[in-house]
Amino acid sequence: MTRIQPLPLEVVQLMAAGEVIDSPASVVRELVENALDAGAARITLEVRSQPWHIQVTDNGHGLALEDLRQAATSHSTSKLSVKADLWNIHSLGFRGEALHSLSRLSHLTLCSRPQPGTESGFCVTCDRTGRPSSVTPVAMAPGTRITVEDLFYPMPARQQAAPSLPQQLRAIQQGIYHLALCHPHVTWQAILDDRPWFTLWPGQSALHLLPQVMRRIQVTDLRETQQTVTLPDTTGHLYLLLGLPDRCHRRRPDGIFVALNGRPVTLPELTERILITLRRSLPRDRYPVVFVHLQATPQHIDWHRSPDKSRVYLQHLDTWFEAIDTAINTTLKESYYSPPSGVEQQHLTQLLRLAEPGGHYLTDPADGDEDAHASPLMLKALAQVHNRYILAEHPAGLCLIEQHIAHERVLYEELCDRWEVMPVSTPVVLPKLSEAQVEQLQRIGLTVDPFGPDLWAVRTVPAPLLDREDCADALQELSLGGDLDSALVATACRTAIRNGTLLSLEVMQRLLNAWQRTRKPQTCPHGRPICLTLNESSLARYFRRSWVIGKSHGLEP
Repeated sequence: MTRIQPLPLEVVQLMAAGEVIDSPASVVRELVENALDAGAARITLEVRSQPWHIQVTDNGHGLALEDLRQAATSHSTSKLSVKADLWNIHSLGFRGEALHSLSRLSHLTLCSRPQPGTESGFCVTCDRTGRPSSVTPVAMAPGTRITVEDLFYPMPARQQAAPSLPQQLRAIQQGIYHLALCHPHVTWQAILDDRPWFTLWPGQSALHLLPQVMRRIQVTDLRETQQTVTLPDTTGHLYLLLGLPDRCHRRRPDGIFVALNGRPVTLPELTERILITLRRSLPRDRYPVVFVHLQATPQHIDWHRSPDKSRVYLQHLDTWFEAIDTAINTTLKESYYSPPSGVEQQHLTQLLRLAEPGGHYLTDPADGDEDAHASPLMLKALAQVHNRYILAEHPAGLCLIEQHIAHERVLYEELCDRWEVMPVSTPVVLPKLSEAQVEQLQRIGLTVDPFGPDLWAVRTVPAPLLDREDCADALQELSLGGDLDSALVATACRTAIRNGTLLSLEVMQRLLNAWQRTRKPQTCPHGRPICLTLNESSLARYFRRSWVIGKSHGLEP
């Protein structure tokens, strides 16, 4: 029987290094985080694969020779000094493990020159323990250059089990993209196999970075907001960058970015809250484009849940959830108060392609709400097009609104605020309901009793369906839904003004006013865009109103 004995120190250190550095992407992450901590405004990444060669160069503060000698030794850092500092972390890196781990997993070279007062820098080649094996002077610009060669050469099994090269390169790229959103003032340049890979130019905020990260998104598709968050014992800061749901969404949740104090993090609860808040603003099976950056006091964060610090514990999550809900709803609402200054023809074409043919709805025109408040955009109904679209004027141009889905949004939010079940004098009899259908109707609050062989009597119905001729058909549809929210959507869809219904100007105006007062006017509960906006500036460009009279009449000499 083999006896228990302590592992050799070299084996322990190699295992620990493998936990900190598990992929080329983790190498890049650790090195660029050090560069950001050094105050870099420009970071250059050079990558060569098979075997992996990674070099990160920055124009940060740089290191003096004494610090350079110590940088790769075990648990050496300038960011912590006492135990209390573990709960007061203001930097991206702080454990002092990354460079030491790299010295054990690769051939590591550190070159640096401090910013002020030195004419040259030094290069330190590190041995397997992180100690300098050679030190040479070098001519270089102020900043730091770290070179990692032959990554994972002591661990051939990790090289053999690694993902495919495109997957590893994508992980590197996505890591840089996420950090760039957190630090928009930095210029990023990436070189792959001695050829330009990608470049990210700086901007005032993530608003100018996200269109570089996701090339199909335009700045006009995005809205940003910032707000102070009041916490029980302090305050925090929330930055939200949201892609308007009627303009941009994704097949996968790869457009959701979350950051905490300048670092990309994984907070599943927060991501789930974002999806819930935007659930009825997006098309089915689509995901939002959103970047949320939280700034919290270090004492509220526990960074010590995973080696890469991506999984964290954040206190007062409920307060942050409420702040995110408010920020998203306010952003969606205000995006229609102030329409963008221009809409490109390409974007209009994309929106027109999103339009779906209208269905046939067995409902009567609704009376609409009374005009108690003025429309936020002062929309004025002008005409009805094909008994389906409302043509409206606003101070910046024209809008084309589909009447059915605009009314559907109004009714859905009213039902969310006031879901009411009413008794009926004569029960609605439904034939051949399955047990699951009966349970579904009971789950949403309706009273359902057996009425005979394969017959069921529904004695209470949702208020919008009361006294409607198609009430039985609507209840059959509700019985096939999944939850109360799905029932609300189905009820709103069935009771909304149908396409093909002739509306008077008065009814159109009431509908516009009610729609403008909704919380999420961009889309219907199914995620379809409601309004197509054509601004006056676009009309002026199309009709060439900027031409002078002489040119427009061919009088130019």
